[in-house]
Amino acid sequence: MEKLPRMLKSSELDSLNSISSSTFVLMKHWNIVVRGKVQKVFFRASSKAVADQLGVKGFVVNQQDGSVYIEAEGEKFALDSFLEFVQEGPEDAIVDSLDYTVSEIKGFKNFEVIKKNKI
Repeated sequence: MEKLPRMLKSSELDSLNSISSSTFVLMKHWNIVVRGKVQKVFFRASSKAVADQLGVKGFVVNQQDGSVYIEAEGEKFALDSFLEFVQEGPEDAIVDSLDYTVSEIKGFKNFEVIKKNKI
Protein backbone atom coordinates (compact mmCIF):
# COMPACT_ATOMS: atom_id res chain seq x y z
CA MET A 1 0.00 0.00 0.00
CA GLU A 2 1.40 3.41 -1.03
CA LYS A 3 1.89 5.97 1.72
CA LEU A 4 0.10 9.28 1.09
CA PRO A 5 1.86 12.57 1.90
CA ARG A 6 0.73 14.12 5.16
CA MET A 7 -0.98 17.49 5.34
CA LEU A 8 1.05 20.36 6.80
CA LYS A 9 -0.04 21.87 10.09
CA SER A 10 -0.90 25.56 10.27
CA SER A 11 2.31 26.33 12.17
CA GLU A 12 4.36 24.57 9.46
CA LEU A 13 2.64 26.62 6.74
CA ASP A 14 3.41 29.85 8.62
CA SER A 15 7.05 28.78 8.81
CA LEU A 16 7.20 28.12 5.06
CA ASN A 17 5.54 31.46 4.30
CA SER A 18 8.12 33.34 6.37
CA ILE A 19 10.95 31.55 4.57
CA SER A 20 9.63 32.43 1.10
CA SER A 21 8.92 36.05 2.04
CA SER A 22 12.35 36.47 3.63
CA THR A 23 13.98 34.99 0.52
CA PHE A 24 12.15 37.56 -1.60
CA VAL A 25 13.40 40.36 0.66
CA LEU A 26 16.99 39.15 0.17
CA MET A 27 16.63 39.46 -3.60
CA LYS A 28 17.91 42.70 -5.11
CA HIS A 29 17.85 44.24 -8.58
CA TRP A 30 20.63 46.56 -9.73
CA ASN A 31 20.94 48.67 -12.88
CA ILE A 32 24.66 49.00 -13.61
CA VAL A 33 26.51 51.25 -16.07
CA VAL A 34 30.19 50.49 -16.69
CA ARG A 35 32.38 53.01 -18.54
CA GLY A 36 35.90 52.76 -19.89
CA LYS A 37 37.45 50.29 -22.31
CA VAL A 38 34.59 47.85 -21.86
CA GLN A 39 33.57 46.98 -25.42
CA LYS A 40 35.44 44.56 -27.72
CA VAL A 41 37.17 43.00 -24.69
CA PHE A 42 34.67 40.15 -24.04
CA PHE A 43 33.06 42.13 -21.21
CA ARG A 44 29.54 40.88 -21.97
CA ALA A 45 30.55 37.22 -22.36
CA SER A 46 32.67 37.33 -19.21
CA SER A 47 29.85 39.00 -17.29
CA LYS A 48 27.47 36.23 -18.37
CA ALA A 49 29.91 33.52 -17.31
CA VAL A 50 30.37 35.06 -13.87
CA ALA A 51 26.63 35.74 -13.48
CA ASP A 52 25.84 32.12 -14.36
CA GLN A 53 28.35 30.86 -11.78
CA LEU A 54 26.84 33.09 -9.08
CA GLY A 55 23.20 32.48 -9.99
CA VAL A 56 22.68 36.13 -10.97
CA LYS A 57 19.88 36.73 -13.49
CA GLY A 58 19.41 39.63 -15.93
CA PHE A 59 21.16 40.90 -19.03
CA VAL A 60 24.15 42.82 -20.36
CA VAL A 61 24.23 45.02 -23.47
CA ASN A 62 26.67 47.41 -25.17
CA GLN A 63 25.52 51.02 -25.41
CA GLN A 64 26.17 53.39 -28.31
CA ASP A 65 28.23 55.69 -26.05
CA GLY A 66 30.80 52.90 -25.49
CA SER A 67 29.54 51.90 -22.05
CA VAL A 68 28.04 48.59 -20.98
CA TYR A 69 24.60 48.47 -19.34
CA ILE A 70 23.68 45.59 -17.02
CA GLU A 71 20.52 44.71 -15.19
CA ALA A 72 21.27 42.10 -12.57
CA GLU A 73 19.21 40.52 -9.83
CA GLY A 74 19.80 37.89 -7.24
CA GLU A 75 20.68 37.51 -3.60
CA LYS A 76 22.74 40.35 -2.15
CA PHE A 77 25.85 38.22 -1.62
CA ALA A 78 25.81 37.04 -5.26
CA LEU A 79 25.26 40.61 -6.52
CA ASP A 80 28.11 41.92 -4.35
CA SER A 81 30.41 39.25 -5.82
CA PHE A 82 29.18 40.04 -9.34
CA LEU A 83 29.81 43.74 -8.77
CA GLU A 84 33.38 42.97 -7.68
CA PHE A 85 33.96 41.29 -11.03
CA VAL A 86 32.27 44.08 -13.00
CA GLN A 87 34.48 46.70 -11.30
CA GLU A 88 37.52 44.96 -12.77
CA GLY A 89 36.11 43.31 -15.88
CA PRO A 90 37.96 40.74 -17.99
CA GLU A 91 41.71 40.91 -18.57
CA ASP A 92 41.76 43.47 -21.42
CA ALA A 93 39.09 45.76 -19.97
CA ILE A 94 39.83 49.08 -18.27
CA VAL A 95 36.94 50.18 -16.05
CA ASP A 96 37.02 53.96 -15.56
CA SER A 97 33.74 54.23 -13.66
CA LEU A 98 30.81 52.22 -12.50
CA ASP A 99 27.41 53.47 -11.36
CA TYR A 100 24.54 51.38 -10.09
CA THR A 101 21.07 52.01 -8.79
CA VAL A 102 18.66 49.74 -6.97
CA SER A 103 15.44 48.96 -8.81
CA GLU A 104 12.41 46.68 -8.52
CA ILE A 105 12.75 42.92 -9.02
CA LYS A 106 11.77 41.93 -12.57
CA GLY A 107 11.96 38.16 -12.18
CA PHE A 108 14.52 37.34 -14.87
CA LYS A 109 14.85 33.60 -15.51
CA ASN A 110 18.49 33.62 -16.69
CA PHE A 111 21.33 35.97 -17.62
CA GLU A 112 21.51 36.96 -21.27
CA VAL A 113 23.93 38.79 -23.55
CA ILE A 114 21.91 41.14 -25.73
CA LYS A 115 23.46 41.76 -29.12
CA LYS A 116 22.42 44.78 -31.11
CA ASN A 117 21.40 44.19 -34.71
CA LYS A 118 23.98 45.45 -37.19
CA ILE A 119 22.46 47.55 -39.94
